[in-house]
Amino acid sequence: MTGVPATEVARAAVPTPPIPGAAGCSVIVPVYRNRDSLPELLDELEGLDRELDGRLEAVFVVDGSPDDSLAWLAEHLPRRRLRSQLIALSRNFGSFAAIRAGMTQASGPQYAVMAADLQDPPALVRGFFEVLDRDGADVVIGERTGRGDPWPARAASGLFWRAYRRLVEPQIPAGGVDLFGCNKRFRDNLIALDELNSSLVGLVYWLGFRRASVPYERRPRPYGRSAWSWRRKLRYLADSVFSFTDLPIRLALGAGLLGLVVSVVLGIAVLVAKLAGGIDVPGYAATMLVIVFFSALNMVGLGILGSYTWRAFENTKRRPGYVIASQARFPAVEDSK
Repeated sequence: MTGVPATEVARAAVPTPPIPGAAGCSVIVPVYRNRDSLPELLDELEGLDRELDGRLEAVFVVDGSPDDSLAWLAEHLPRRRLRSQLIALSRNFGSFAAIRAGMTQASGPQYAVMAADLQDPPALVRGFFEVLDRDGADVVIGERTGRGDPWPARAASGLFWRAYRRLVEPQIPAGGVDLFGCNKRFRDNLIALDELNSSLVGLVYWLGFRRASVPYERRPRPYGRSAWSWRRKLRYLADSVFSFTDLPIRLALGAGLLGLVVSVVLGIAVLVAKLAGGIDVPGYAATMLVIVFFSALNMVGLGILGSYTWRAFENTKRRPGYVIASQARFPAVEDSK
């Protein structure tokens, strides 16, 4: 963290009692490598607060960001006409953990998630709260109808979400889901699911409740590069698959049954050939192929079982999904005009 001395940040982030007349609409913003977009993001949130008649609370969760996002927010949030919270996690726990931390600490009773990279329009969050205001649903999903990313990113995203819909949750919109809004009843049930190495989006759909969607088009990324790498995407997909479906076990079982059938057929063929005198010398190539095939099949099965076992073991440790290092609340600065 740079830009502000550590003592000043620590003093700015001293926890304070809840602000009287807390906002009725809390927007949770996970922050990781988003320093360049923060000034414009605060301007957009102030505009959203005016549209919501001053009911907005912005909850920023700095997820171990290596840039000076925490220091900048600690310096500027107290000067803004925006009721806010600033939460710093002790290290990088991932965006889902940051969202969970923000939802746990937010005032509510309505909640929405917004990215800090400015690719999602504030109108989407306003749409969430409009549906929740009229009690039209318990959870509102942001359904992407298009995205302003370069074509390689669009292609990669499309491939990822097709796999997710096929392997995990067929109800996921074709464009994927990153953002959602919900009421207090849904929020309370969501944060009570404290399993590790899972998928927050998968849990949102697993919970059920009354669901609605708000369509939107994702804007081009104006600052920096996305931290959502292929490695993170594959980890996210694996967590979702192992948490919400028994597909890997069924695939391993199917492969095992197929291998059993192949081995029986090959055994019969070898026995018939031997009795018919068609085999003078035992076949080295056939033997090696059978050994390699079943060794690989065995390793795949062990890997699948190991993945389930490791995730079950992680949850038995009862470690928290995140650790809050500091937290501060800031009232909205009154307009001097």
